[in-house]
Amino acid sequence: MDEVFLGVDVGSVTTKFAAVDPQGNLVASDYLRTAGQPVQAVREGLSRMATLLPSRVRVLGVGTTGSGRQLAGAIVGADVVKNEITAHAVAALHFVPDVRTVIDIGGQDSKLILLRDGVVVDFAMNSVCAAGTGSFLEQQAYRLGIPVEELGRRALRSSNPVRIAGRCTVFAESDMIHKQQMGFPVDDILYGLCQALVRNYLNNLALGKTIEPPVVFQGGVAANAGVVRAFREALGTEILVPPHHEVMGALGAALLAREWSDGRPSQFRGFDVVHAEVQTTSFECRACPNLCEIAQIRMDGRVVARWGGRCDRWEVL
Repeated sequence: MDEVFLGVDVGSVTTKFAAVDPQGNLVASDYLRTAGQPVQAVREGLSRMATLLPSRVRVLGVGTTGSGRQLAGAIVGADVVKNEITAHAVAALHFVPDVRTVIDIGGQDSKLILLRDGVVVDFAMNSVCAAGTGSFLEQQAYRLGIPVEELGRRALRSSNPVRIAGRCTVFAESDMIHKQQMGFPVDDILYGLCQALVRNYLNNLALGKTIEPPVVFQGGVAANAGVVRAFREALGTEILVPPHHEVMGALGAALLAREWSDGRPSQFRGFDVVHAEVQTTSFECRACPNLCEIAQIRMDGRVVARWGGRCDRWEVL
């Protein structure tokens, strides 16, 4: 019977799954849109992973990460629930053991992680402004009538990029329209967009921080060759893109579950959990002036998890 460790990364835009064998090799992965329904995304992803993995497979451990890590952990029966910084750092170290800088850019947020001797020493996250994320590029590519998958290839053809104001998506769009009306080639505008995203990232997340090689670039935007080139030019160093850059959070969660295991039995509820009736509710605790909002998960009518309070009065995991 095949044995695997499962990782689930639930983000605001996408939900990722990864399964690794006991040696840490990726054996299966999946990537789907969260579409504002994390519960449905987790259930659908589990169902799809069940078809990708061998019919006789034993899950030895499960880890969850991402903004929806607690929700996902309650549904699948996670053994490890970790933040995105830890999960992405572990995944980067798995591919590049001497990595010192991790650049992670997803659909709605971006991260910078600094490591020294395999330990996270500093990090920064941006989950407020979209100008430094994948949605920035996706929105502008859509306006230009270009599939976002082609944006990077088209940007690489640029020999004289146009400078685009990238501090804000609204200003960027206005600047793009102005540059188009002036007659600049679309490819030069596209690479200007890639450079604007990189400038925004470096001027915000990397401000006051020392970026040292090796530099690993992961997340969905790492598939954009134009952004990779812009980072390489801005930093003056090689940018390493791991082979499974789009599922690194889930991969890191799976590797953390592998570290946790050590022969202990997993709490994994099994792939049949996709058929369970899941209800998500919340209520306000009035036990003290904090008035904490408590999230609650019921599966088949039974409370399986609560979280969100400043104390452990309602905690159920």
